[in-house]
Amino acid sequence: MEGSILESVGVEIMGVMSPVSICMLLVVLLVYSLSSSTSSSAPVRTAANLVYLENPSDSTTQKLEGALLNAAVFVILIAVVTFLLVLLYYYNFTNFLKNYMRFSTFFVLGTMGGSIFLSIIQHFSIPVDSITCFILLFNFTILGVMSIFSNGVPIFLRQAYMVLCGIIVASWFTKLPEWTTWTLLVALAVYDLVAVLVPGGPLKILVELASSRDEELPALVYEARPVVTQSREQHSSNLGLLTGGVSESGAVELQPVTAQNRTNSEFTTVEVGIDSTTDEESSPLVSNSIRTREFENGESEVMVDEEMSPLVEREENERESSVTAERGIRLGLGDFVFYSVLVGRAAMYDLMTVYACYLAIISGLGCTLILLALCRHALPALPISIALGIIFYFLTRLLMEPFVVGTSTNLIMF
Repeated sequence: MEGSILESVGVEIMGVMSPVSICMLLVVLLVYSLSSSTSSSAPVRTAANLVYLENPSDSTTQKLEGALLNAAVFVILIAVVTFLLVLLYYYNFTNFLKNYMRFSTFFVLGTMGGSIFLSIIQHFSIPVDSITCFILLFNFTILGVMSIFSNGVPIFLRQAYMVLCGIIVASWFTKLPEWTTWTLLVALAVYDLVAVLVPGGPLKILVELASSRDEELPALVYEARPVVTQSREQHSSNLGLLTGGVSESGAVELQPVTAQNRTNSEFTTVEVGIDSTTDEESSPLVSNSIRTREFENGESEVMVDEEMSPLVEREENERESSVTAERGIRLGLGDFVFYSVLVGRAAMYDLMTVYACYLAIISGLGCTLILLALCRHALPALPISIALGIIFYFLTRLLMEPFVVGTSTNLIMF
């Protein structure tokens, strides 16, 4: 019987929520550490604000219209790129996609991660020369690409670099203006919902193609350690016995011994010892592992171990000895990024909003995992968490913080 995911939901949830929490925590620390040095810098032109570059002197209407235009252009750009990736994967350009992901990871770790690394060095005045810094950054980048895309790498190292990629990209998105950030988060949550659940959505097509081909998704996906379980039949079918006899035509015949024959009281099995010094008399087909079965009427048959006979097909036993690999819950790198962007934006205002947004995101992720256990197909991870995070952010900022500050200043609540 197929086991339910709800039986191990605690382990599955912790395996996903722990890296998400670490990613959000480190992004908050980066925002707090580097906000003083980047607060006076000019706005950065990125793919998320191609149309409108927000200025503090603009009116609320201008900011809202410009943020909506930026979000629309960014979502359209993501949709076009995703459909292009689906088209390439449909026509089996898998090598190109793998090389593209390697280059993207190298770019994220080398350039974006290098910029954050230099900012940390300058902010904390770490004494390091440029040559040493370049060598460290180069080794860090190469090790990251190899850890994510190579086989035989410890799973912990691969997961750590996936989280680091999410931290680096999220730190760059926190540099966006406030109105653009909130509008972009809402637009991406809606796009994720449509792309995964609506028929014809790019992510839905991509997941179905990968499932039909029994291949990995051509994307950066965080995956918990797979749990490998072996069936019970594997241990009981490896050492099947065969009976050997001589037919009327003089040919040697080998037949499997069934469980009924083994427990049959009409015959007994006797071990026959063979002297190792008579190697020239031993049969190369049975390799000295011989048993005889004696019946009550005095007849006997030769029995050999199936594993010791190289000419015997073991298809039946190979069918019974199945190894089942239960894959853990997989979470896209974009989910890590935009969870952390929301918390990082909240960290720019107050710690109280950080706590509220964190609890809201974790609660939404837990609800998504429960729905995943019930629906048993791919679900978008952004909509519930982003919706709860945004709602809790504004409720905390507009209602809870004035209430807590007021009661604390009037010595009503400590």
